[in-house]
Amino acid sequence: MRRMREEPRGSKPPGARPSDFLLRRMTHDDLPAVMELEKASFTNPWSLELLRRELGHDWSVIFLLEEPTEEGGRRLLGISIFWIVHDEVHVLNVATTPEHRRRGVGRALMEATLAEGRARKCSLATLEVRKSNEAAINLYKSFGFRPVGVRPNYYVDEGQAAEDAIVMVLDF
Repeated sequence: MRRMREEPRGSKPPGARPSDFLLRRMTHDDLPAVMELEKASFTNPWSLELLRRELGHDWSVIFLLEEPTEEGGRRLLGISIFWIVHDEVHVLNVATTPEHRRRGVGRALMEATLAEGRARKCSLATLEVRKSNEAAINLYKSFGFRPVGVRPNYYVDEGQAAEDAIVMVLDF
């Protein structure tokens, strides 16, 4: 699986308010920008082909969170990839560009992900998170997720020791 890249030290950009964020669903035209985000965020990013396949599944949803730029365009800040299967939301990936972390991007993406699940009458949300990823664990707990188990050696990075995943669940 994948490991988050370290955030560059001393690079705290001026933050936009979460209300300035733009949320939308990913399209095929977004693949290059999403691949750049994946490469910047993870040592083992999702492949282009895997992202293409996710776009074709009825049960898969990919949200992009952007902010407007001074030039009138949009800057990609983060993504959320999740499945809706029967009455369950399964969160596969939440990623924020390293230079925009700690701005509420992950929180905004999780809010949108869970809102989509509620709108589709889901009763449960699940995810796996690296045991060492305290920031993500705390974010998920703030939404009411609770740990229910461990998947031993779930994350395997080339040249690194395997790491356990904590399985977390949220009842709507």
